[in-house]
Amino acid sequence: MKTDPTDILFILAKEEVDFVIVGGFAATIYGSQQVTEDIDICCDFGPANLMRLQSAIADLKPVHRMTPKRPPLQLTPESAKHFNNLYLDTDVGQLDCISEVKGVGDFVRVKQKSRPIKIQGYSFRVLDLDALIDSKKAMSRPRDQEAVRQLETLKYIKQKQER
Repeated sequence: MKTDPTDILFILAKEEVDFVIVGGFAATIYGSQQVTEDIDICCDFGPANLMRLQSAIADLKPVHRMTPKRPPLQLTPESAKHFNNLYLDTDVGQLDCISEVKGVGDFVRVKQKSRPIKIQGYSFRVLDLDALIDSKKAMSRPRDQEAVRQLETLKYIKQKQER
């Protein structure tokens, strides 16, 4: 039974997985009207963090979405060293875990370019608006170009309200 894909974020936060919300859901947080069907995070791909991530979502039956035969997620501390990205399907939706964001950089840089937010009492980090715009520009897909237009408009409105 599928529930809200954002449930994954609460599970990861509760288990202290080190990550930053990026992509379409980050755009939604800033007010974009684009619909996203997955959760994109940039995270620390060190073995300890990946093992926490795996443990956190184990009950959601994660499988590798872009791998033939869609095997279950079964990381070991040794095998975790060999991943840069994980594209997963879970019982509550898709979770894309990436180690760097095009137009921004690796996880350390992404975390530097993020800001804290609270959602339903949980603390998260989300890519800041300028960095999110940079990442969408770097992707240059049609849906990203539309997201840039929306995000730049939202940034303009926010700046006008702050004056």
